[in-house]
Amino acid sequence: MTILDNSFYFKANITSNFESKIKILNLKKMSDNKPIIRTDAPAPEGFEGEGFFATKLSSVIGMARKFSLWPLPFATSCCGIEFMATLNPTYDASRFGMERNSFSPRQADLLMVCGTISKKLGPVLKEVYTQMAEPKWVVSVGACACSGGIFDTYSVLQGIDKIIPVDVYVPGCPPRPEQIIEGVMQVQALAESESIRRRDMPEYQKLLDSYNISN
Repeated sequence: MTILDNSFYFKANITSNFESKIKILNLKKMSDNKPIIRTDAPAPEGFEGEGFFATKLSSVIGMARKFSLWPLPFATSCCGIEFMATLNPTYDASRFGMERNSFSPRQADLLMVCGTISKKLGPVLKEVYTQMAEPKWVVSVGACACSGGIFDTYSVLQGIDKIIPVDVYVPGCPPRPEQIIEGVMQVQALAESESIRRRDMPEYQKLLDSYNISN
């Protein structure tokens, strides 16, 4: 078998004892026939949901995302101290793939909101959220982030879900590191089971529109 002109054309010249010959076999260039994986292929007739390639691709990507979460701590009060304790060697956050903290929204996919969020700070939090790339998840850590906590006053947001969508709520004042880890595990379950097409669906866009957030 010889390769002609450094291309992907193959020429086979095989001569047997009976002087039979297989002459030139031309194959199309591989570059002209690249495989295409369709993630929008419909399910087989009689079944609901996504097609084979979409579901298998979602499984592989979901498994990779599950153990590669990059948290961005948005800490304003005592719950931030508990998040710092969560990253101590005692709890070994690296087994969940989240030991690499990111302090830039563009290199993070898990927003950990820890503490009280005032109404003046709300636009800053929303801007941080919008700068994060998809897919992204939000964990509301502590009673203050979940519902305003003890600060039932005009100047404090009664829950960060008033301005950004929240995926997991971790109650407590403050929650222990074990509770924060459980919240991260819930995010892992969401990341693993999420379809790769969810962020492009109209339902997700409708959710963002309800918060006046452009995708």
